[in-house]
Amino acid sequence: MTKKIIPIILCGGTGSRLWPLSRSSFPKQFLEINKEESISFFQKTINRIKNYKNISNPIVICNEEHRFIVAEQLRKINIKPEAILLEPVGKNTAPAITVACFKVIENHLDPCLLVLPADHIIGDINTFMKVVDKALDEVKKGKLITFGITPTKPETGFGYIESENELDTNKLKGEQIVNFIEKPDLEKAKKLVRDKRFVWNSGIFFFKAEVFLQELIKYKENIYKLCKKSYFSSTLDLDFQRIEVNSFSLCEDISIDKAIMEKTNLGIVYPLKAGWNDIGSWQSMWEVSHKDKLGNSIIGKVITNNVKNSYLRSENRLIVALGIEETIVVETIDAVLIAKNDQTQAVKNIVKKLEIDKRPEANIHKTIYRPWGNYSSISEGKNWQVKKIIVEQGESLSLQLHNHRSEHWVVVSGKALIEIEGKKKLLNKNESAYIPLGSKHRLSNPGDSRLILIEVQSGDYFGEDDIIRFQDKYGR
Repeated sequence: MTKKIIPIILCGGTGSRLWPLSRSSFPKQFLEINKEESISFFQKTINRIKNYKNISNPIVICNEEHRFIVAEQLRKINIKPEAILLEPVGKNTAPAITVACFKVIENHLDPCLLVLPADHIIGDINTFMKVVDKALDEVKKGKLITFGITPTKPETGFGYIESENELDTNKLKGEQIVNFIEKPDLEKAKKLVRDKRFVWNSGIFFFKAEVFLQELIKYKENIYKLCKKSYFSSTLDLDFQRIEVNSFSLCEDISIDKAIMEKTNLGIVYPLKAGWNDIGSWQSMWEVSHKDKLGNSIIGKVITNNVKNSYLRSENRLIVALGIEETIVVETIDAVLIAKNDQTQAVKNIVKKLEIDKRPEANIHKTIYRPWGNYSSISEGKNWQVKKIIVEQGESLSLQLHNHRSEHWVVVSGKALIEIEGKKKLLNKNESAYIPLGSKHRLSNPGDSRLILIEVQSGDYFGEDDIIRFQDKYGR
């Protein structure tokens, strides 16, 4: 009997090295890889495996803040997940995978789990699936499999795995794991890439759920107990399953590598040479992007003259670049990054400084996603703020009021059904409505296309916590 393979998609992480495009409110796994494909890293991860034999619908593990982004991106690629598990707090990969194991053994007999980070690129899907297929034999024997990427250069941004014998991508044969090595300095990385026993750590894993849990009990029993308690105390919320916070928050913040793979004698590494990249920096984004004859990757409104080997990305305003080489320029509505290619790993340090300084640009994306659509901050002053609001067909915001601001809505596309203090009115394009401070109100889209409107807020406070909800179809 052929075993079912359950994909476990890990959607944690903030992707701070890809700031300012990636932020904790909208991290890199949900970004479009490029303007041509209109598909995110997360969606591509799922599409990569959906046609593999014996594959089940995925289980997605994500931050509660990102649940509606996940649900919407799954809907757009017509994937119905087996579950969307909501982590109440990020505790790294070991606890996340553990609650996924409890989920799958509830519904499947002796399942195999293929654990995939949501933010990687794999260029050669056929080779990847051949290696997975080959590794399945070892999984059935109770081994814990990881996949090691054949190094192409001395990389300091990745961890390494040392195997007992040399790894050969042509033979597709796994080897016993000897050691996991943290991100090395350049001199050590140069030594490692000359030895075929060392590969990059991909963060992709493959094993039986029961085997993983047995090893977890052996090496990290407290995580097992806390995750079991938090999972079986979880609650359902629409299409989401909320992991109980009190027990889960007591878990050690630890990766699967440190919790189990560095300790177990069941670890096997398979070599993988399939165009893998974890897009851990803007330089790696440039490496995988389409380039012109001068080596430039250009996205958005960009004009160049005498520019070489650079990545230039405009999300809103025009970028004009003259006489630069090996440079990253990324423009968003509220921040611009300019960096030499070899300095992009340091972006995360800038984000940390922004967080220390309590700058909203550190984490808050200008476009915020909600179950009904999204809104974008356009401009703001001391006592006013302007937003663009998009409400999807058939959706509606909660019945709510604000104590610190009034609002003025102007419809620019579609139809809006507004309710103010129990009175309803239909607005068409170019029509507007005023919502006084303290008025109970709701906005809905009754039309057959997207509703787009401009909202002008005026008052003394504009935080999202100035929302008192009375009715909400999304259970918030």
